[in-house]
Amino acid sequence: MTLLQAVVLGIVQGLTEFLPISSTAHLRIIPAVFGWNFSFDAAHPHDPGAPFTAVVQLGTTAAIVLYFWRELLHVSVAWFRGLFDPSVRESLEYRLGWYLILATVPVGVFGLIFSKQIETGARNLWLIASALIALALALFASERVGTRDRDEEQLNTMDAVVVGTAQALALIPGSSRSGTTITAGLFRGLDRETAARFSFLLSIPAVVLSGVYEAAKHVNDKHGPGAGLTGVALIFAFVVGLASIAWLMRWLGRHSTMIFIYYRVGLGVLLIVLLSTGVLNATK
Repeated sequence: MTLLQAVVLGIVQGLTEFLPISSTAHLRIIPAVFGWNFSFDAAHPHDPGAPFTAVVQLGTTAAIVLYFWRELLHVSVAWFRGLFDPSVRESLEYRLGWYLILATVPVGVFGLIFSKQIETGARNLWLIASALIALALALFASERVGTRDRDEEQLNTMDAVVVGTAQALALIPGSSRSGTTITAGLFRGLDRETAARFSFLLSIPAVVLSGVYEAAKHVNDKHGPGAGLTGVALIFAFVVGLASIAWLMRWLGRHSTMIFIYYRVGLGVLLIVLLSTGVLNATK
């Protein structure tokens, strides 16, 4: 991996992590389209790898923490106080702390069970193309049937269970963490801004756990891009990701998610054409 490639992948991660279009898919597709050959994996020369993806996602997670730091602080303090003070337990912040913990359980369990598949076969471009289109259809359905009449004050335990379970589907490359969780939130009747806000807050524990797990597992791996280039990508992911969050929250306050639905279908169809004609190899 060159410095330029690390910068580009960091920018791509920052742009696509919060938009419901799948950052993992783009980190997998762009090197394949441009024919970038990463020498650390001869079997999959165009794939920067799941460990690289997981660690670079820590950059966009840092962007979430910075953007929502006040809300995170209030939730953390209220949750801790509520463990000892019953008068705090009716507050939204205290409940939100438990909702985030509960909703993180499914992705943690399934991530451990299917960790091997996530790093290997699940990164097949045919699967990514299918996931791009399938989630686009689900997101379209949620826009059609969702009432969007519930705000953050009305979040409940069932929302946490449903959205948390949907987050586990994001382990499939191409589905998108924000895409699956926002879709589930819309199906539950949440308004778009509330669905996006809960989605972003929910991503923090999952991405941190995944990034730390992958970093620890591959700390002595001499066949990766290296700490330096990974760090460069992480920094660019953080800066671009911060701008991406701010833009998306403003966009969802005034628009639907249809632009992302069209994009996902278009990219999925284009990917299928490139694979069918032999321009791209699904596993390299």
